[in-house]
Amino acid sequence: MNEIVRYKKINEIALITLNSPPVNGLNIAVRRKILSGFEQAINDNTVKAIIITSGCEIFCAGADINEFDDADKMFAKPSLPEICLILEESKKTIIAAINGTAFGGGLELAMACDYRMAAPKAKMALPEVNLGIIPGAGGTQRLPRLGGVRLALEMITSGKPIDATQALSTGLVDHIHEGEEDFITAAVNYANELIFQDVPLKSCAQIKVNTDEIPENYFADFRASIARRTRGFYAPERCIQAIEAACSLPLEEGLKKELELAIDCLDTSQARAQQHLFFAERASGKIPGIDPKTRLRQIEKVAIIGSGTMGGGIAMNYLNAGIETIILDLNSEALERGIGFIEKNYAISAKKGRMTPEQVTQRMALLQSTTNYDDLREVDLVVEAVFENMDIKKKVFQALDKICKPGAILATNTSTLDVNEIAHATSRPEDVIGLHFFSPANVMRLLEVVRGKKTADDVILTTLKMAKMIHKVPVVVGVCFGFVGNRMIEPYIRETFRLMLEGASPEQIDTAITDFGFAMGPCSMSDMAGIDVGYLVREAQRERISRDPSYQIIGDKLYELGRYGQKTSRGFYIYEDREKHNDPEIIKICENLAEELGIERREITDKEIIERCVYMLINEGAHILEEGIAYRSGDCDLIYTNGYGFPIWRGGPMQYADEIGPEKIVSAINHYHKSLGTYGEMWFSPAPLLQRLANEGKKLKDLRNIK
Repeated sequence: MNEIVRYKKINEIALITLNSPPVNGLNIAVRRKILSGFEQAINDNTVKAIIITSGCEIFCAGADINEFDDADKMFAKPSLPEICLILEESKKTIIAAINGTAFGGGLELAMACDYRMAAPKAKMALPEVNLGIIPGAGGTQRLPRLGGVRLALEMITSGKPIDATQALSTGLVDHIHEGEEDFITAAVNYANELIFQDVPLKSCAQIKVNTDEIPENYFADFRASIARRTRGFYAPERCIQAIEAACSLPLEEGLKKELELAIDCLDTSQARAQQHLFFAERASGKIPGIDPKTRLRQIEKVAIIGSGTMGGGIAMNYLNAGIETIILDLNSEALERGIGFIEKNYAISAKKGRMTPEQVTQRMALLQSTTNYDDLREVDLVVEAVFENMDIKKKVFQALDKICKPGAILATNTSTLDVNEIAHATSRPEDVIGLHFFSPANVMRLLEVVRGKKTADDVILTTLKMAKMIHKVPVVVGVCFGFVGNRMIEPYIRETFRLMLEGASPEQIDTAITDFGFAMGPCSMSDMAGIDVGYLVREAQRERISRDPSYQIIGDKLYELGRYGQKTSRGFYIYEDREKHNDPEIIKICENLAEELGIERREITDKEIIERCVYMLINEGAHILEEGIAYRSGDCDLIYTNGYGFPIWRGGPMQYADEIGPEKIVSAINHYHKSLGTYGEMWFSPAPLLQRLANEGKKLKDLRNIK
């Protein structure tokens, strides 16, 4: 059995090697072994320098996530802050040999050493802010001393990594190994060179933060610059406060302040929300009933059917991943426009410095176009992205069934239609799957992976792996109208439109929802997506909604008036260039419709807007969980935070329900069931699952694989 931390002596150098794959998580066992190795080296009079390095591909990814829910283990002695302090006070030179990724506690461990040597491929980050917390083992105090205030503020408040070159230029690392010798040999040679030069110990306790180049109002200006992207989050401000403390306090006092702020972050709804999403993303790849060791299919060439905005955006994902891609459109003029759309997007990215002209050339070289299905005979994956019409999609899949080779995966980008019915149009339903991209497809991270009744296990796992390759967050869902995301949004939009009939304005609703934390209000979202799109979706379910004559009638009226939203410069708002303006005519339309339907208009509170829109969204999510359309509450939350603008700092709708308590949701729904008369009786009933959880005092996250 391999030692999780190895100790080896090479002449006068002690080598402490972290060897706990895959990420060298700093759990209690690893921490004890590090301390043991350090003490052995300190007590050996023949050892003149100590190297801490890794036997894995990465240096260290920080805290062991398995200890997140076990405070006793996470803070058991020796804690990571204690180890870092011990290394800081070492009487012998310590070198951190960073061979790969050094994240979180891994970087904090390295910064507690005297010198840092990095491999060219090394990446360094303090990503704790993404979990709703701040670095707690000296990161906020040592990074400003070693790399400067500017670097510390940017890295710690964003959580983004930097490479070895940037780390060297700022002083965070002292040396980059660029020779041909292996990394460990180079580290030992570097340590011997430091011994020969008789270099001094470099304790951060003796380093004062350099504030000479920091303007007087720098911290205030920095707060203002990140205010928009950090709105609602708790940890970023505490990160800034900790770095401010580093500028004025000695290390010992700064570490105490950091600890206070770190503890302050731990028990917050934001930390719980962000950590919930972290674990939800890890869990989303575990699909009930599928062996994770199932052999995958090879995907080397992809085809996209349809060259519109969606098809072009989907194609860019695969081109960006270096995958040969062919776009098919039977309309040659549309195909030419689609290729132009891709070229234009890449040109814009190059102009903004997001990619080089050479990268644009490489991507476009991978792209082919055709108007002939025969050219798709050798592709491994086809993604259909044609008009949202069942008959059209069936014809496409019948053509693909005849042309595509055995084993090719046939995917539909439908947002609402029955994937099983589409699959039934082929002779190989096991090869058919839904891949629901979100617009703009080359930007949005979410990918709903729709599992049909006969979809093969290897097809599901292959598409999940491919999704990661194109930098998507894939979530496997079942088949129903709208799947998870669009099905949950239906009652949210329904209540939005009804509230306007009852007296709320588009501006009031949008403001209440964005104040809650959404990226965009529902009226603005409808204008952006297209009023006509919503109308066509309703056309497919008129029988179901006919019992309610008020059902989204304002949307139908705007469609009738040709007010489709941004595309026609008129929707719920008036659009002039990029400016959005309120339209008094909307209020008049709502008043007239309310009068026709006998709906009494009244003053609507923001509280009622949130409860009726957000709580009913949650209620639909509970129905979805109970039906097994989603496997976990976290799956719904990933969909909503990555595809629908739900605030990350609230953790998604289901985590928000857990935070405030299912009983509160149920109580509000029952209130509106009674207070809204016939309308309330029609639409407001708690999902049985939600009612049961409220009765039992349990939470949605307590459920596992509801069937």
